[in-house]
Amino acid sequence: MKTLNKIALQHQSKRNFNILAQQMKLILSILLTGLSAVGAAQELPANHYKIYSTSAQKLVMPDDIINDMANADVLFFGEEHNDSTAHYLEFALFKKLAEKYPQKTALSMEMFQTDCQLVLDEYLGGLIREKNLVTDARTWPNYKDYKPMIELAKTNHLPVIAANAPTRYTNMVTRSGLDVLKQLDKQAKSYLAPLPIDTASGPYYDKFAKIMGGHASMPGMQIYQSQNLWDATMGWSIAKFLKQHAGFKILQLNGGFHSEEKLGAVAQLKRYAPKARTLNIATYADESFDNPNWSKFAGMADYIILTDPKLPKTF
Repeated sequence: MKTLNKIALQHQSKRNFNILAQQMKLILSILLTGLSAVGAAQELPANHYKIYSTSAQKLVMPDDIINDMANADVLFFGEEHNDSTAHYLEFALFKKLAEKYPQKTALSMEMFQTDCQLVLDEYLGGLIREKNLVTDARTWPNYKDYKPMIELAKTNHLPVIAANAPTRYTNMVTRSGLDVLKQLDKQAKSYLAPLPIDTASGPYYDKFAKIMGGHASMPGMQIYQSQNLWDATMGWSIAKFLKQHAGFKILQLNGGFHSEEKLGAVAQLKRYAPKARTLNIATYADESFDNPNWSKFAGMADYIILTDPKLPKTF
């Protein structure tokens, strides 16, 4: 394992040494908060991830991102869902954001669906037990990776937005297309972005089609429409919160595809809240994390976090 001194020699830069040292300090500070939910914390040295500004194409510190939030309302963190290294950094950024903007910070999550907001609020308010949150809010199998952020929000009385569209409705759209949502009653529609849903064309559609194997292999438009329902509901959930909570800073967690290149949920947010200012982070486990391939990463986000692909994905 490389030591910080060796890394400093490789970079031959006092600034880079300081950056990596501060990132190590960041990991230690997370340990001291009692992240018992992730048992292998002591095995994650800071030199297993690097944070870069894509505009400057240089290493930065978490504090640089937090300082950048002075001119933004929402920080989209696009994660690989099984990358526990990224989950550490999500927690760290959320904690730092809450310290800089006490009682003016909120967490927004793809991992909770809008019809579970009441259950989530009941848990944050101390009314129900964690076992009820896990079952009734349909938490993800790797909830342990998100639990430290939920507990931080609970302890500090910070709002958490259940941002995602209920799966039963995205499944409806996948089967039958967006028009089927018109059949829902008023209560059901309240869990979704306002109809009709804007299905973004152009770069986002092309990107989605490529993921699906090309335009010719796309099995109808329904899958793409359900993707847009997903994005739109997350954007709408954030927009509603901003309207009701002026001056808040929001950390939004979602899978990377939803916010890469400021498409997807970021673009949908701008439709519902045109004045909302956004930053985005994209996270990748990549062999080039010591020397990024900027032709690959430059347009993906304001910041990229590259993690060591040799690390185990979950702890």
